[in-house]
Amino acid sequence: MHWSNTSLLTTQLSKIFKLLIEESFPDLSQDQIAQVLEVTVSKQAGHGHYQCNSALKLSKLVKDNPRSVANKLLLKPSSLIESCEVAGPGFINITISKAFLEKELNKLLKDQRLGISATNHPKRVIVEFSSPNTAKELHVGHLRSTIIGDCLSRLFEFLGHDVLRLNHIGNWGTPFGMLIHYLKTKHPKVLTGEEKTDLTHLALWYKESRVLFDNDEKFKKSSQAQVIKLQAHEPEAILAWKKICEISRVGYQEIYDLLDVKITERGESFYHDLLEQIVDLFEKKNLVKISNGAKCVFLDDFTSKVGSPLPIIIQKSDGGYNYSSTDLSALFQRINEEKADRIIYVVDNGQSLHFQMVFKAAQLAGYYNPCKTDVDHVPFGLVLGSDGKKFKTRSGDSEKLIDLLKKSIAKATHIINERDTPSLDVEQTAKVLGINAVKYADLSSLRTKDYTFSYEKMLQFEGNTAAFLLYAYVRIVSIQTKANFKLQSLLSSQIVLTEPSETELALSIIQLREILESVAHSLLPNRLCDYLYQLAEKFHSFFRDCQVLNADEQNSRLLLCELVKRAFEIGFSILGLQTVTKM
Repeated sequence: MHWSNTSLLTTQLSKIFKLLIEESFPDLSQDQIAQVLEVTVSKQAGHGHYQCNSALKLSKLVKDNPRSVANKLLLKPSSLIESCEVAGPGFINITISKAFLEKELNKLLKDQRLGISATNHPKRVIVEFSSPNTAKELHVGHLRSTIIGDCLSRLFEFLGHDVLRLNHIGNWGTPFGMLIHYLKTKHPKVLTGEEKTDLTHLALWYKESRVLFDNDEKFKKSSQAQVIKLQAHEPEAILAWKKICEISRVGYQEIYDLLDVKITERGESFYHDLLEQIVDLFEKKNLVKISNGAKCVFLDDFTSKVGSPLPIIIQKSDGGYNYSSTDLSALFQRINEEKADRIIYVVDNGQSLHFQMVFKAAQLAGYYNPCKTDVDHVPFGLVLGSDGKKFKTRSGDSEKLIDLLKKSIAKATHIINERDTPSLDVEQTAKVLGINAVKYADLSSLRTKDYTFSYEKMLQFEGNTAAFLLYAYVRIVSIQTKANFKLQSLLSSQIVLTEPSETELALSIIQLREILESVAHSLLPNRLCDYLYQLAEKFHSFFRDCQVLNADEQNSRLLLCELVKRAFEIGFSILGLQTVTKM
């Protein structure tokens, strides 16, 4: 399936080179051409804007020297191409013409979305992210899931898809029987609403109830009895459960508000009534085997370290259900009731095997067809401290996410106060800088890898940081303010590119469309971060090389600045970053 608009330049160039290969080497099949066709954005200055790498692969098929093959594929100058040359062992460097760039930019002046129209064929996209456990506080481990999931949701919403953001909260099962019994005996007024409390206390009581559950047989049996009442939907148990969920929800919402994250809560309990139906479905397909009293599904190609078959348990020996049961039911509901075209699970690397088995089992059961529904596990690495280990507090506990965010804002406040910028709203600016810094540091890291958390690095105004990007944006706002910029009064003017740094900046603006398509396919937000960092660097180079105000080219350059500003605004919005107009 296609998940964004067709990319602009890469697609055009690929079509041109495909025709050239067909004409130059008519004996090649379409499959062979598809395998060798490769057009990419140039990564090094001085190597053109785009690069065709097909000649090296083609040479093996046609038994010819790569440079000789490349020379047969050189594009002639045109309205699109300024120059095309062979470099190195057979790379083809392509430079886009300034006339083409000028024409495209002048068209984009009338489009706030920079030519990236919403799709005419919206798909139903479900993104599962954040997913804390009720009665437990969000810690730094929830940071990546929440930020990455929100970013991907924003991307698909921008591209015009119908996005359902789901918070798959752990809110059912034995832990709740345990906690309900503890509160009934220790803090009964909390359950009646007579005693107010918060998530911090609830999390502490959860830990205390766990200790009792593990060491006090009487407490354990009473807790298990509460589980049975909860599963039977007895009114008193349900009211207690709802109160626990409500207290937790308030605690989570404080963080989601700080992060500007919108998400629909749909916990494990939502799928409870489907669990038995899913087990029956697997049994009717003759996929269930009993192992130590549990109902299991054994999948080909999934074995333990010693080579024995690895089961996915869909019902425990005591008749209860587990994560696999719930995830299989959730996938069934999302495909059959929500009619999802794409389902994205933003869950850490450690769950990769679990999801592989769940998806495979659902496929065997017949309700998940990879050809009809795209299902992706979006794994991510750990957040590390300066010691290279899991990021923790000095006491060794996982850092609470709310504490981490507030600390970042406090450090941003200190930095802003030191800069002593007149008439600046310090509180609001520090909040934007602090939260942006945390988000961008995470999203700019390759999500499949671990990354080291550092307040000092992420709050710097130089390098690949949110502050560096925001500084470029603020500089544009300052230029527009000094010029008393009004777009409508300049629309009769045209953008004319006279300096190399203007041309590089122009190309970057046009490439945003390709970058968003790349992220939609790869689900790697760092590609958008890399783009915005390069855009900021190119803007600063342009600002250094080209006088904007009081120059003959003032109108043209003001219009170019406006397009850069829009590119930043689109990128920031998708990453979930806020803007300020002064720093």
